[in-house]
Amino acid sequence: MLNSNDTQASYYKHVIPSTGFLRLPQIIGNPKAKPPIPALIPVSKSSWWDGIQKGIYPEAVKIGARTTAWRVEDIHELIVQLGGNKQ
Repeated sequence: MLNSNDTQASYYKHVIPSTGFLRLPQIIGNPKAKPPIPALIPVSKSSWWDGIQKGIYPEAVKIGARTTAWRVEDIHELIVQLGGNKQ
C-alpha cells in the first residue's frame, strides 16, 4: 500500500522491473489467471489495441513470430502520464 511519501509512479517502479518487456496480461491484468494478475492499466483488451492505433498507448514490440510485448520503460512513462504525476 502507498504511504504519504510515495507517489503512484514510484510505487509501480517497485512492482514492475525498471527495464525489460511486459506482455499484455501483465499490463491490463487477467483476473481469471491462477493467481490473478492485477492490472497496471485497467482497460479492456480491445480498448488497449484501439488506444495504440489512436496513439494513446505505446506501440508494441515483436519479440518473436507470435509474441508481442511492450517496453517496461514505455509503460512506466504511460503510468506517469495517465496519473498526472511528474518526476
